[in-house]
Amino acid sequence: MADRRADLNIDRKSRAYQPMQPVAKQDASQRLEHFNEIYLNYEAEIACIEAGRCIQCPDPAPCQQACPLGNDIPTVMRLVENGRFIEAANVYRQTSPMPEICSRVCPQERLCEGSCTHGGGTSGEPVRIGKIEKFVIDYQIATEGIPLGTVALDTGKRVAIVGGGPSGLAAAESLRRKGHAVTVYDANPFPGGLLIYGIPAFKLSKDRVAAKVKQLETIGVRFVPNTRIGRDIPLSQLTAEYDAVYVAVGANKEVPANWEGANLKGVYQAGEFLIRANVPRPLQPPHLAESGRPVVGRRVFVIGGGDTAMDCVRTALRLQKAQGYKLDVTCAYRRTEAEMPGCRVERANAREEGARFEWLTAPKRFIGDKDGNLIGIEFIRMRLGEPDSSGRRRPVPIEGSEYMEPADTVALALGYWPDATLGEQNPELQTHDWGLIVADPQTGKTTMTNVWAGGDAVTGPDLVVTAIRAGLHAAESIHLYLSQS
Repeated sequence: MADRRADLNIDRKSRAYQPMQPVAKQDASQRLEHFNEIYLNYEAEIACIEAGRCIQCPDPAPCQQACPLGNDIPTVMRLVENGRFIEAANVYRQTSPMPEICSRVCPQERLCEGSCTHGGGTSGEPVRIGKIEKFVIDYQIATEGIPLGTVALDTGKRVAIVGGGPSGLAAAESLRRKGHAVTVYDANPFPGGLLIYGIPAFKLSKDRVAAKVKQLETIGVRFVPNTRIGRDIPLSQLTAEYDAVYVAVGANKEVPANWEGANLKGVYQAGEFLIRANVPRPLQPPHLAESGRPVVGRRVFVIGGGDTAMDCVRTALRLQKAQGYKLDVTCAYRRTEAEMPGCRVERANAREEGARFEWLTAPKRFIGDKDGNLIGIEFIRMRLGEPDSSGRRRPVPIEGSEYMEPADTVALALGYWPDATLGEQNPELQTHDWGLIVADPQTGKTTMTNVWAGGDAVTGPDLVVTAIRAGLHAAESIHLYLSQS
């Protein structure tokens, strides 16, 4: 393929020395007062300057290769540099069905920005690709709204999507635009999956997700809420009624806590804690909505080291602030910070907001009073041993290092497993490892007739953008299947 940027008349060396233009965000003391997004948008002039730092690497550009959706980032940067913001937004929309969401929740430090040549070059700071994407998409929405796009003539084929998270929504949009009738079944009261029920609003506004759902409804996607496939409707009924089925149920069964005292009042699983604190009550499942926001105490601990743990930490700080307490939230993690799987930027935000961290520390038991209320935690210190299957060094308890900490509230962010129900009910649907669905990595085709699967239900917990990619790939495979049948 010819290098379409070879003839650009730019001074790459001078661009390499241009300083990064920081993105403003609210002061920590201000953002603790609410659950809204904390980052501000670039001013147009600053966005142009930052985009002008791109040195337009020859094809294939490392940033584009690192993007799971293959966004044409160099072209976007060139358009933004020249003030052509709407065109830039539409370049993103050619490859991404949800740039207004990916720009907010993608870990750019590990993807496009992590591969930017600026990161290891003279400036030491990558081009802020994610924040430029957010700017141009928000500019487009403010200027002309989310474009509806085109929908092909009806094909007469019907597709059921099981799960309304990012993978299911991506597949639903792609298939509807190809002219197929699409119905999305979701167990929750509102579509969105973890975009609504997992990611806090201070990272991703619920309004952005609601606007995306509205766009899909407008082009003809039908949503059926409060319906769990495998409980309310068997999967076999869908395979009989629809021409194809895409299973995108995610991996949202929380890893159980086996410590003594894990059932004490004041000990929360991360999922319940985040939903009750962050999701508007009308959108919450009824059994959680009736309980209201969690009441946190004066001393809060979050157990875990991933992005969900940071979400719980930052949520707990806001709850303490709202309840008038002095901020006292600690994240306890059994390895060191170097082994933490979560986003570095989110840890930095948590620190700014007042969080503390205890490394090489794990709970041994939770201690309650006579009424069953949490009053303390017995911790044990750890050391790092040999690497485990993930490549990280395994935490090993240090004998005799136990110590006590008073605690009023604990959020357990221990990770997620898949729900094995569909595999157990349908023996022809092959699964493995606690219920993950076996599917072709390129097409999403499963071992069950006219059933595809993708996203976290296949890979286990992963990124929003990789779930979207799986939905798009499965939609292409389903469309080909429907076109030939």
